[in-house]
Amino acid sequence: MSQLYVLYEHAAGYSLFSVKEFEEVSMFLPQVEASVTDIAKFHSIVKLVGFSPFKTAIAALENINAISEGIAPQDLLVFLDDFFSKLKKKKCTLGIADAKLGAAITESIGVQCSHFGAVPEILRGIRFHFHRLVKGFTDKSAGIAQLGLGHSYSRAKVKFNVHRSDNMIIQSIALLDQLDKDVNTFSMRIREWYSYHFPELVKIVPDNYLFAKTAKYIKDRKSLSQDKLEELEEIVMDSAKAQAIIDAAKMSMGMDISIVDLMNIELFAERVVRLSEYRKKMATYLHNKMEAVAPNLQSLIGDQVGARLISHAGSLTNLAKYPASTVQILGAEKALFRALKTRSNTPKYGLLYHSSFIGRAGLKNKGRISRFLANKCSIASRIDCFLEKPTSVFGETLKQQVEDRLKFYESGEVPRKNIEVMKEAIEAAEKEDKKSVTETQALKKKNKKKKRKAEDVENGDVTENKSNGKAEEANDTVVEENGGEAGEGEPKKKKKKKKNKNKDAEA
Repeated sequence: MSQLYVLYEHAAGYSLFSVKEFEEVSMFLPQVEASVTDIAKFHSIVKLVGFSPFKTAIAALENINAISEGIAPQDLLVFLDDFFSKLKKKKCTLGIADAKLGAAITESIGVQCSHFGAVPEILRGIRFHFHRLVKGFTDKSAGIAQLGLGHSYSRAKVKFNVHRSDNMIIQSIALLDQLDKDVNTFSMRIREWYSYHFPELVKIVPDNYLFAKTAKYIKDRKSLSQDKLEELEEIVMDSAKAQAIIDAAKMSMGMDISIVDLMNIELFAERVVRLSEYRKKMATYLHNKMEAVAPNLQSLIGDQVGARLISHAGSLTNLAKYPASTVQILGAEKALFRALKTRSNTPKYGLLYHSSFIGRAGLKNKGRISRFLANKCSIASRIDCFLEKPTSVFGETLKQQVEDRLKFYESGEVPRKNIEVMKEAIEAAEKEDKKSVTETQALKKKNKKKKRKAEDVENGDVTENKSNGKAEEANDTVVEENGGEAGEGEPKKKKKKKKNKNKDAEA
């Protein structure tokens, strides 16, 4: 008959409990369930035999992370090994909550583990009465320990790479769409407003951004002369258009506007220009973000379509989970349900319609190419989601496959097999990875050399200073010695002079 011990992992540490009357307990499970809530009955069955507290919060987090993954941490193995080595060769089984952890313990220590029978109920009772079973432990202290470890464990699980956050893509594409709407409405307003004064400018400068810029520069059309031709050329980027604006200003049918109205038009035009410039910056930001987060999806269908797919799915991981059929009609949900309701034809494409591939395909092949493109998009999103080091190699190969499929629909040229293409892509990705590794190593070596040189220069300066200091000290001592001799010699000379003076006086 083997003795049962139950392991309980708490936020404060590991605890080991001995269970009495194992055979009887296992036979009467309903009685065990009833006695779990009663501390007096439960205490007669279960007793604490060993407790190993966590030394620090970091150690607790490391241990709990290992246990959640089914790995037996070193602290737990040491604790169990010390305890079971004292029992010598007695037959004993260890009750445990996780089967994976039990397998890891039996593999490393050799103790038989069990996770079924009465073990779950006993563990439930230990969890319920833990603060009473361990001496010097209160319900409040147990709660604090659990709360602290729970927060740190959640933070560790939620932690992600800052540079690869798809939330920023979702927000930036939403803002980009809003900016497009705002810039268009404001541009229409500035065109309408300024056309009262200079109606001919709309036909000469059809672009919204350039129109706002020229309106801001011209202000009053009467002030426009041949001297301003060069500056107008810089704005419009066309000498013929600039000359046409000056000629039209002279013969314009527009009404005169007061200075206050012109000031307001100028301010509004400046606002439109700034907004459109910010829109360009936002587009470059989105391009950089897509390059970091989903480079394969970006190289396959572009920045905006890829970002819209991620935004519509909710995240890159959600998009990676979707099958190709869902990706194909993503964004056309209303049309799909309408078709299912009326039993008409379902939509062939959703957001993928904005891709250049579907635009280039013929009417008969639009559905085919959208299905093929959706398949490649789902592959690209999965690669981007689960690849540790981002690379655009797979996206470029997938794009080439779509191009080959388009050629096949047009001319009948048979494309290459998918296995061959993906093998080449994997090889290319491995080569790129090796190159990046060698480059980083070379940079590290350069930095080390630079540091060594700097240290050598510093050490050289220090030794020079020391040697200079020693030389100066030696010079000082020499000077002092010479100074002493000179001092002794000077009075002798003076004496000689006095003697000479006396001789002269006697003569």
